[in-house]
Amino acid sequence: MTAVAERLELTYVELEQEWLSGEIAHARALLLAYRDGEAPPRRDPGEPPAIEPAADRLARLLGLSPFERQLLLLCAAVELDGEVALLAAELLGAADPRPTFGLALTALPDPHWSALSLRSPLRRWRLLELGPGPTLASRRLQLDERVLQQLTGMPSPDPRLDGLLRTAFGSPSLTPSQRQLGEELARTAAGTGAPVVVRLEGDDAEARLGVAQQLAAQLERLTLLVRAEALPPPGPELAELARLVDREALLLNGLPVVDAERGSEPAVAALLDLLESPLVVLVGEHDERIPGRVELRRSVALPSPAEQRALWRRSLGADLSKTLEAEVEQAAQHYRLGAAAVDAVVRELSSSADGVDLPVTFRRLCRERARVRLDGLAERIEPTANWDELVLPAGQTELLREVARHVRHRTQVYERWGFGERSARGLGVTALFTGESGTGKTMAAEVLAADLELDLYRIDLSATVSKYIGETEKNLRRLFDAAEAGGAVLLFDEADALFGKRGEVRDGHDRYANLEVAYLLQRMESYRGLAILTSNLRSNLDRAFLRRLRFVVQFPFPDAGQRAEIWRRVFPAATPLEGVDPDRLARLTLPGGSIRAIALSAAFGAAEQGTPVTPAHVLRAAQVEYAKSERPLTAAETAGLT
Repeated sequence: MTAVAERLELTYVELEQEWLSGEIAHARALLLAYRDGEAPPRRDPGEPPAIEPAADRLARLLGLSPFERQLLLLCAAVELDGEVALLAAELLGAADPRPTFGLALTALPDPHWSALSLRSPLRRWRLLELGPGPTLASRRLQLDERVLQQLTGMPSPDPRLDGLLRTAFGSPSLTPSQRQLGEELARTAAGTGAPVVVRLEGDDAEARLGVAQQLAAQLERLTLLVRAEALPPPGPELAELARLVDREALLLNGLPVVDAERGSEPAVAALLDLLESPLVVLVGEHDERIPGRVELRRSVALPSPAEQRALWRRSLGADLSKTLEAEVEQAAQHYRLGAAAVDAVVRELSSSADGVDLPVTFRRLCRERARVRLDGLAERIEPTANWDELVLPAGQTELLREVARHVRHRTQVYERWGFGERSARGLGVTALFTGESGTGKTMAAEVLAADLELDLYRIDLSATVSKYIGETEKNLRRLFDAAEAGGAVLLFDEADALFGKRGEVRDGHDRYANLEVAYLLQRMESYRGLAILTSNLRSNLDRAFLRRLRFVVQFPFPDAGQRAEIWRRVFPAATPLEGVDPDRLARLTLPGGSIRAIALSAAFGAAEQGTPVTPAHVLRAAQVEYAKSERPLTAAETAGLT
């Protein structure tokens, strides 16, 4: 806080307390007049205060009568002034100086019994707490501590709302379009003339709260964030908390913003029904309707590639933007990062140690920031394979490089060259890898992910496909939405179970199974990332699905020359070899996956014996591999290994 801001705050507190001191003196005079049997003094209003005092603001906002306002100030005077406390105790004939309602009715001007009715502002807004007593007039009155702090000009959060409500300060990181959305909502909400609930949904979860803050700022309100996950279930406790939230909004001129990202829908719906604030913001995906409020539903989308580039240039500055021009272009087309994420990456990049490779560090930070959590639906694979390790016919290799080109240059073709304006479908890159097990389909997916510097996720079909109606579609939606935001490569390994042929409808289960496939076909078309499917049998897949694939790559069983090449590349350079001839090993009719398994097993055998890897080690490992598939080793295959 700057020195000027500190002085302004101090001045406000001093003005508030100076005014309160005058009110305490007036309360003391009222009690003295009552004790001495004199008429209650009238306070000279004098010059109007430079600020609206807290008690006057409460009276205006809550509709307090002059008597109710004075009763609040009497209770505050007893708490804050020892002389007033002694005088009150003397009048009550007890050690407890807290005033009773009977004392207030006789000592304060313009009294009325309705001041403590259950519907009165003092009781309804929990401004006063009533102690025990046989009659209403004899019960002690204590000012709520939160209200007392407000009257002194030093408001502090209500401890009963700890963990549930907090204030949000600062200027949120938003794109220009998101700021405009907050401004437009402020104008619309102010012009409805009715209670309003603003629902903020959409892909940019961080920006949704930012738009809510922008809306509050436009209305000159303080953002009060309510954590839905901390709400109790519907009932008396929730009703009490709702009243306190409403009171906090009045005391602080705040806007309640319910952060319902992970909240319970019944509790959120009940809270919104209980809140009396004329404007409430709900952040998150909730479908329950709130009766009695005008609903303004808006979607906060993640920035487009063009907006992302503008965000990067603004945050990086001219010099860094020029240095990282190519990396910014790649980040804008691969990842869907919001303004807050962009700012976080730039701050971390700026704090990097001198001498680091900025482009490499930038790419790493973007990738980590965009990384998604798929909650058990997928496993992240760290891609380590490269093009040199992939042994395929020239045609298949070129087709895989074509896949990489489509992903790498999609922004230029779709956005700058206008192809994306013609249709929103088919903008993603989908590929089917077919071939026998071990022919390199999964490795090819790793090669593509590593070449593109993107995360690779292998989909867990057992966790995705559900026997319950509608659950599979829900899981797929979460999967695709999260992967799209993180620019991930999706690998549906052995996808026959999920992408199989749609069958004849004989009952309701068949109908819903076909609906799952139909939903998947539509979602694959709209997915903007790279999705790879692998299958051992292409004929098992639905023809309608095959028509929607952009690439189909057949992985053939390797011939002798390709097997020899795989053997040449399979042993790392540091592995000691003795008598191992790739051309002789190529006689083993095995796919690349099995060759890699044999090489690894042979290396462990040699390490156990403390010798280099020899043909004998390879033979023993091959015998184990063949036994797994219940195949015999022929004499032609083992020639030269014994």
